[in-house]
Amino acid sequence: MRYNTMRIAAAACLVAWPATMGLAAGEIGSKRATREVSADTDPNSAFWRGVPAILAEHDSSGNPVPGHRTEIRSRWTPENLYFLFICPYEQLNLKPEPKIDTETNELWKWDVAEVFIGSDFRNIRRYKEFEISPQGEWIDLDIDLDSPRHEDGWVWNSGFQAAARIDAAARIWYGFMRIPYAAVDTRPASSRNTLRVNFFRSQGARPHRKAIVWQPMHRPTFHVPEAFGSLRLVD
Repeated sequence: MRYNTMRIAAAACLVAWPATMGLAAGEIGSKRATREVSADTDPNSAFWRGVPAILAEHDSSGNPVPGHRTEIRSRWTPENLYFLFICPYEQLNLKPEPKIDTETNELWKWDVAEVFIGSDFRNIRRYKEFEISPQGEWIDLDIDLDSPRHEDGWVWNSGFQAAARIDAAARIWYGFMRIPYAAVDTRPASSRNTLRVNFFRSQGARPHRKAIVWQPMHRPTFHVPEAFGSLRLVD
């Protein structure tokens, strides 16, 4: 019942965004916040309650992924861009001996939620990548797809904060990101700023590993900037 209620609420939010904010398909609104928060993984907190959401519920080809309908909410302040991931799961694939006080390279080999963010609309092959695991591990990358080894971008440090928790009884994990706005955009944060984004999850161990995406890429990689949607800062 708890999961069904969450899904109904999320669906209602999807209707509300276009109606109230003028957002089109393939757009997410990031709602302005009046204060900063830290490590808030509670969707019912004062910070996150009532914030409309989008859903990632398809694989890379656009086919539904049953049981993994992921809700994503966003907020912003002049200093930071926030994301909350609500991630239903069947079975977790976790890295042994997790470390959360330093970034974990190749975290994408385990269960993660990810956001790719770009502000350069001329060179869409440059963008930033942020990942979080259910255990609170994290990594940030400065991606240049024209570089021979774009994975080397992991040495970049955005200063973002990550937090996570697992509700084993409900089979849902929650991921929180607080990203310095200056790390993803050269402009000051302002209402109606638009960024290029896509959201992803990698879930489970091979051979049953699942990819859950917001905007399908129709290719066997997440790194398809042509498939990105848009994020708009809204009041």
